[in-house]
Amino acid sequence: MPAKGKHRRPKSSSLHRGIAAAGTGGAVLVLPVLGATAASAAEPGAAAKPAAAPNVHVVVAGDSLSKIAREHSLSGGWKKLYEDNRGVLGDDPKLIHPGLKLTLGKKSPAEPAKKSAASPASVKTAAAPAKKSYTNDLDGWIKESLDIMARHGIPGTYEGIHRNIMRESSGNPLAINNWDSNAVAGTPSKGLLQVIGPTFAAYHVPGTSTDSFDPVANITAACNYAADRYGSIDNVNGPY
Repeated sequence: MPAKGKHRRPKSSSLHRGIAAAGTGGAVLVLPVLGATAASAAEPGAAAKPAAAPNVHVVVAGDSLSKIAREHSLSGGWKKLYEDNRGVLGDDPKLIHPGLKLTLGKKSPAEPAKKSAASPASVKTAAAPAKKSYTNDLDGWIKESLDIMARHGIPGTYEGIHRNIMRESSGNPLAINNWDSNAVAGTPSKGLLQVIGPTFAAYHVPGTSTDSFDPVANITAACNYAADRYGSIDNVNGPY
């Protein structure tokens, strides 16, 4: 029976925005109706399956792109393998080294390979400096000898060497003395600076010819002897 009095509740108007009432005996439980978005929640098994990871080949010693492509029967061969992994390999397909991971059949997302000091194959050899050339004349022979002397710590100047050469042989590398006491003893003086055989052998400078008539070898050995005997070829002003 409806209640009487001023505290009687007014009749409630129907609820909007999807409110539903469910009866449980004499009580009323108010439940919000699920919106369409909630109702469309993903069902079990509806989520996309993760893509299968691409096959990966780890490079070992002795590997080459053609060998890897052949072993895995890759379509497109080593060229396709290289294009797919160019970001890992860099600009030269021959420069692969153990430990590199190559994807098979799918382009690698890796960043372009960086040159590393730890990878000897990727290090380019610095160009060797051009070899110094000398003229095949007295000027060139003296200059070449001076460069060799400098490397071996043998003193001497162009002027000192040239002065003694002109006195001893007039610049003839094949000059030989067959009349002095050395010649009589069987060891004639030879070459630009007129060095006898035993002296040439004792003061021969490594890296030069062992022929005492060779102009560069003759000058260098004579200057080495003069440095030991007189301090420098520059100090020689007569027969020595």
